[in-house]
Amino acid sequence: MAAYKPVVVQACPKLGERITQDTLYWRGYKTPVQIKEFGAVNKIDFSPVPPYNYAVTASSRIHIYGRYSQEPIKTFSRFRDAAYCATYRDDGRLLVAGSEDRSISLFDVGGKAPLRQFEGHTKPVHLVGFLSDKYRIFSGGDDYSSKLWDIPSATEIISYSEHTDYVRCGCASKVNADVFITGSYDHTVKLFDARTKSSVMTIEHGHPVESVLLFPSGGLLVSAGGRYVKVWDVLKGGQLLVSLKNHHKTVTCLCLNSSGQRLLSGSLDRHVKIYSTTSYKVVHSFNYATSILSLALSPEDETIVVGMTNGVLNVKHRKPEEKNESSQKKRQPAYRTYVKGKSYMPKQEDFCVSKPVKRVLRKYDKLLRSFQSSKALDAVLEPPIMLHTPEVTVAVMQELHRRGTLRSALAGRDEKQVNLLLTFVARRVIEPRFTPVLVIVADMITDIYQPVVGQSAIVDKQFLKLQQAIGKEIDYQEELLEVLGMMDTLFATFTKKRDTCLEENKSNGVTEIIETNRNY
Repeated sequence: MAAYKPVVVQACPKLGERITQDTLYWRGYKTPVQIKEFGAVNKIDFSPVPPYNYAVTASSRIHIYGRYSQEPIKTFSRFRDAAYCATYRDDGRLLVAGSEDRSISLFDVGGKAPLRQFEGHTKPVHLVGFLSDKYRIFSGGDDYSSKLWDIPSATEIISYSEHTDYVRCGCASKVNADVFITGSYDHTVKLFDARTKSSVMTIEHGHPVESVLLFPSGGLLVSAGGRYVKVWDVLKGGQLLVSLKNHHKTVTCLCLNSSGQRLLSGSLDRHVKIYSTTSYKVVHSFNYATSILSLALSPEDETIVVGMTNGVLNVKHRKPEEKNESSQKKRQPAYRTYVKGKSYMPKQEDFCVSKPVKRVLRKYDKLLRSFQSSKALDAVLEPPIMLHTPEVTVAVMQELHRRGTLRSALAGRDEKQVNLLLTFVARRVIEPRFTPVLVIVADMITDIYQPVVGQSAIVDKQFLKLQQAIGKEIDYQEELLEVLGMMDTLFATFTKKRDTCLEENKSNGVTEIIETNRNY
């Protein structure tokens, strides 16, 4: 009896992933550390001074973490309700935060109780931050107002009520100590100057604004809202430079790297996109488990911290650079050690002993060897195989068709199994490498289960999907044939013109030769 030959799976070439310098750089982070917070993480802010601790605002607490600590090294919990937007001052010594109870609290990083309390908002305060002079605080709340506060006297300096919806985000200029920006759910971004009584610029984003970011130079402004990230030129009166739509859901946070050459955006679609600030194209992306609310990058790009809606804090640290210490490396055996005896040719009088090669058969091969056609088909209809290696499923179907047992393997299935079969066929029948086999499979399934059409809504729906997929493919093929006919006509015209030109050249050449001979 001949030995069983395993099913030959057709191998198709795969396109290699494009490896760029950005890919190598952003992959250079360790496996993330997961830290569970008490609620959704609405703000992460790194201290601008070493050792670059970061403040995490979640629920009614603010936790201060060290760069490599998995437990908070300090906690501010004296809030009656939820805390928002804990932000460091430029010297890293003070921390300010808003809250659901309409107050603003100023903390000394080394203390516990608030140094100052600022009262004046009538609704929750979601936005707080320091101006670059370090002695004033700006804020924004759900009462549609933006306010400026004096730290030494704990008094309100000025209040702006130009927004018509919640003020949820903002930032201060690093260049001008009087300029700050706010973003609101009224679809606008406003630029304020503390020396004036009204906003000096209004930018229409087009969607509720979730985050704003000002470049260190102060000339470019980035706003995020809806699925869009938009870049504006402040020096040209708020002219739109580029609009990016790379996320599938609302963009919630923005961040720049230390050099300002890469822009990061986090979204509810669980992705962090990294853009080049020269071309504004996506150069890399990270995928996370749940929707992202906040994002921060350490001043030296050593740590990426992402806060999510389920209260999980995801922390990634950069891998240390490998040092070339050749002296400490163990000396490896020479190359000749590995190839010794590889080129030896046995002589005629030698007795050769061959080592038996053990062949491991896959599950579907074992079932095919024992002629269990239906079970072999079931083995390759499992979701991991169908999704990731559909060529295996198609190869087994082709082998069953070659043996003449495909119809019996497809018959006798319940509603769930028929639904699974039709889903696979409808999805893959349009792929050219699978079409010849799956057209036969679809024909057999239609013949076998035609009498039960109308008895199951699920199966009927899958038959309709299969019909639509095949109909679309036929339409595409007809359009391609029309295009092919047009191209053939064009090529034929070019060929005729070329042949005519060659004939004219030849005839001219003969005439010239005859005239030359006559002259002689």
